[in-house]
Amino acid sequence: MVSDRDLFAASGPLHVTSVNWQCPHYRRSVAASLVQGAYVLERDRQKNRSSEARAPAWWEFFHFKLIRQLVDDADLSIFGAIYEFKPPISFQNSSTTNAPKFVIALRGTITKNKSLSRDLKLDLSFLHYGLHRSSRFEITMQAVQCIVSNAGHLNVWLAGHSLGAALATLAGKKMAMEGIHLDAFLFNPPFFSPPIERIKDKEVKHGIRIASSFIAAGLAVAMKNQRKKSEELFTILSSWVPNLFINPADHVYAEYIGYFDHRKKMVEIGAAGIGRLATQNSIGDLLLNAFGQETDPIHLLPSANLIISTGHSPDFKRAHGIHQWWAKDLTLRFEEHRYN
Repeated sequence: MVSDRDLFAASGPLHVTSVNWQCPHYRRSVAASLVQGAYVLERDRQKNRSSEARAPAWWEFFHFKLIRQLVDDADLSIFGAIYEFKPPISFQNSSTTNAPKFVIALRGTITKNKSLSRDLKLDLSFLHYGLHRSSRFEITMQAVQCIVSNAGHLNVWLAGHSLGAALATLAGKKMAMEGIHLDAFLFNPPFFSPPIERIKDKEVKHGIRIASSFIAAGLAVAMKNQRKKSEELFTILSSWVPNLFINPADHVYAEYIGYFDHRKKMVEIGAAGIGRLATQNSIGDLLLNAFGQETDPIHLLPSANLIISTGHSPDFKRAHGIHQWWAKDLTLRFEEHRYN
């Protein structure tokens, strides 16, 4: 039995019919649909739906062509897709000026036996700051570098959801280290932190964040080399501004809201220097480095655009799902965060 969530005709953004590549709603809906296409590609594979594939509609509706599947070498699961924009001749005018030529879309964890083991292993790698050492990231990075070298970075989008957003963030950061800034659409990106945002008492929440900042800053000061490294990294990355799509009800993944808001609060209380060190470093990362382990805290970002869902989500599944990001009645709040 096919889930309606896999069927574009049943759950896709059929209402997004006006082609306007300057419109944030259109760009977001397209990026999310292409990520969903990567999910459905893998589910088509698992269910042997070669003759009745559900995935193509998710990109063909927006005039994209699938040019490559990204396949994990460990379990042969499809974890991503590369699409090329191929609009009909009648569309090739000023309306497509801001359209990407290529989109690299990465799915998140699929809770099915054929891919669950590998996906969970990579989820754990993220929690241990080791996702950059995985073969899935190497495959992703090779694909990104290949497409960018052939098409130019202004013509390439990165998009990902959940675990896929973590991979896309890591790839985007690596490219930014080389001075190449890619448009990135990161849906429900994971943030490795206790779910502090769930605390309703604002004073308690603020107090916990302040205490954590002082601990992180203290560790960074004690580790002079690490402090210098993190400062240099943030300076280089500060010009890259990914788009982060966050739902506050997605408690495990909503910490970016507090992460960026806390910077402002540290300035307000006269502790800007402490806040600056804390935002560049993770306590877990610092402790692992102290024991000689190479880490890459993906979630630490200097700059970002936060696009926050302000509507009601009835449960965690809805709050974390990719489908919400093309909903017709979606209400959003925009925040711009720049690192100075």
